[in-house]
Amino acid sequence: MLYNLKKNKKTPKSARHIVYCVDNGELKMKATTSRYKYPIEYELNPTSIDKGNSWLTLKLKNTSTDTLRGVDVQLHSLDPYYLMVYGTWTGFGSGQYLKELKPDEEVELVFRINASGSADVFATIMAREDINYFWWESGETHIYVRDEKAELERLLVLSHPYTTIGKTLSAEATVKGLRKNGGLKLEFWVEPPSGKSEKQATTEIKGLSPGEEARYTAEFTPKETGSYAVHAYLYDGWQRIGRKTNYIYVLRQ
Repeated sequence: MLYNLKKNKKTPKSARHIVYCVDNGELKMKATTSRYKYPIEYELNPTSIDKGNSWLTLKLKNTSTDTLRGVDVQLHSLDPYYLMVYGTWTGFGSGQYLKELKPDEEVELVFRINASGSADVFATIMAREDINYFWWESGETHIYVRDEKAELERLLVLSHPYTTIGKTLSAEATVKGLRKNGGLKLEFWVEPPSGKSEKQATTEIKGLSPGEEARYTAEFTPKETGSYAVHAYLYDGWQRIGRKTNYIYVLRQ
């Protein structure tokens, strides 16, 4: 069980369409640009919020030549422990309803949320397109809580999707500093097919400058066949501020 540190002072372009800038020693996020998944062009703002109640605006545009009818739009949180979507003050759940969405028509829908930490969200649409049902799902958008010190950007298992018993593997987690920080801790856990999770490594993270990245690795050796879940958790003191999971499948030799 080992962990190593590598630092990269250059901030790569985000895969989540977020633009970063450093302002007074703090890494801040600018508004996202429009994104597209046929047949919907969409945009969600703001992506940087304070803790507590906030409002997110989802902009949708129908780029097809068909009218969507009975449009049910939902916003979902991938981590409801830290971010809950409540819809509107007068509505129940996280949904908004449109009678129709015509070709080239653009609408803005507002969702009320409550956040105690950063999380990813995504939108879904269920409607009717002529006589057929229509289903659409957006990509994920990261909603960042401003006072968090760092972000767990990604977790990689340095292996092919399939590996064998007895072969030592490495899991690599990347942490990015967002503001002046200290007191951060990273843990690696592995859950084998038997279901008995084991902690593989714990490390205290030294202060990271805004925009600075640090990469940490933990090694583990599979001892049984089946699907493994590899988890990385980032803590600020006792509070978890980041979580990532990756999976591999282990075969017999």
